[in-house]
Amino acid sequence: MSSPTGIGSDCRTTLIWGQGYLGYDFGEHPLAPVRLDLTMSLARSLGVLDRLTVLEPAPAEESELLTVHGAGYLAAVRAAGDDPGYQGFGLGSSDNPVFPGMFEAAALIAGGSRLAALQVWSGAARHAMNIAGGLHHAMRDSAAGFCVFNDVVLAIRTLLAAGARRVAYVDIDVHHGDGVEAAFYDDPRVLTISMHQDPRTLYPGTGVATDVGSGPGEGTAVNLALPPGTSDDGWLRAFQAVVPGAVTAFGPDVLVTQCGCDTHHEDPLADLALTIEGQRAAYAALHRLAHQVADGRWLAMGGGGYGVLRCVPRTWTHLLAEMTGHPIDPRTEIPQSWSERLRRRGVTAALPQLMGEGREPQPQPWAPGGETWLDRSIWATRHASFPLLGLDPEDPRD
Repeated sequence: MSSPTGIGSDCRTTLIWGQGYLGYDFGEHPLAPVRLDLTMSLARSLGVLDRLTVLEPAPAEESELLTVHGAGYLAAVRAAGDDPGYQGFGLGSSDNPVFPGMFEAAALIAGGSRLAALQVWSGAARHAMNIAGGLHHAMRDSAAGFCVFNDVVLAIRTLLAAGARRVAYVDIDVHHGDGVEAAFYDDPRVLTISMHQDPRTLYPGTGVATDVGSGPGEGTAVNLALPPGTSDDGWLRAFQAVVPGAVTAFGPDVLVTQCGCDTHHEDPLADLALTIEGQRAAYAALHRLAHQVADGRWLAMGGGGYGVLRCVPRTWTHLLAEMTGHPIDPRTEIPQSWSERLRRRGVTAALPQLMGEGREPQPQPWAPGGETWLDRSIWATRHASFPLLGLDPEDPRD
């Protein structure tokens, strides 16, 4: 029986994690693998890992990667791992510098997302997360935006091959989920929804409201571009105005989410302004949605997030706790042992004391007629996408 929040009693959760994930390391680069290690240690110190099953990932096979990427690109990634001066296929750039073992490290993350997908589809877990996944910018024949292999596309293709008829993908990273959208732009079986900072102001510069899919997939791409500075209340209002209605109308068998936390107000690479509490509320909303529309089948990946000390560990610990059905109160004190571990590693920066930032979001429901940039963005998305999903863009109940 479902609870009043729409979350059922079955929150069996699997986390895909292995120390090998730390090998996906570009060196001096914003995507620091230590953010994963710090998240795991914080989740462990708060007892979150005691309430889920942890499975070791295995690398994706080349035959599996070929369902996502071209053979020439896979050969290029192998070559780049042996050649520090390699350039081509998006590799060797400042965004995607090459490093030894690149193919193996990227394949391990992709394999982790594939394993998470199979855990959910088989029923071994109701929810599963690949914390190192969410590399949503990688294209069929090129690396992009810190992403070598698109593990999200592999996970969705795994679900479809296993028997899922429809998959809904919701991307709440601050950057447009362009690689995933491109892979399924004409596929009516996959709904892709991306909430991201306005592409006129941020990489990759794509994802406008009128990008709605093509051919048989028309109507299955939804893009909601948010103005810089959007904070908790506006972000959550936009989410509620677009995401639940679109996902419910699509009727997926599984909900897949990319949970990048670079929407945080301290993130050094973007300009949205969510707090830890706002991100926590977003994860709770996704959890409810999974139980309401997909019988609880929820596959989550990590994604962006470059506030290595103050944001990522707290936010993704909240995500893991939410997935287990035992959310953490934001007023919870961070264990002293976690902070002391960082001090022993030479960290001198200010560390958070609590699991939240002291502000409870209070979003107001969306209604047509607003004239703010945010309201116009919501209106544009609803008018572009909702009629194609059989919804009324002017009716706030849809």
